[in-house]
Amino acid sequence: MTTTLLIQDETATGAVLHRLALELAQETLTVRELIEQRVRQEVAAHNQRNNGVFSGLVQPTDSERVLNGYRLKQSHRIDAEKQLYRALEAFQQNGYFILVNDRQVESLDEQIWLGPGATAAFVKLTPLVGG
Repeated sequence: MTTTLLIQDETATGAVLHRLALELAQETLTVRELIEQRVRQEVAAHNQRNNGVFSGLVQPTDSERVLNGYRLKQSHRIDAEKQLYRALEAFQQNGYFILVNDRQVESLDEQIWLGPGATAAFVKLTPLVGG
């Protein structure tokens, strides 16, 4: 049985940046597994179309932020393992937080339920500029 989880990327003010449908084989998994499945699906989709702009959770190396994602300085395949490492690190350093069924998850090892009707929001935080 597969479950489709609808994910929204949002800003801290609630503006929706991106929507993604994620196919999951199980209803219960850890936050780490959720991030991993999301990142792997994004990277696979990018590498298949390879149009030079990556729409994903975290910024790849050698890219610049553009309106709908990150433009790669040179069009190339993205390494899923490197992207996953960056995404897990960003979660642990509060680069974004995740709301599952309107409740914030706290750790990568936390078990979450993602059955029918479940929702997930990845809220991206913008670093403060200045000093």
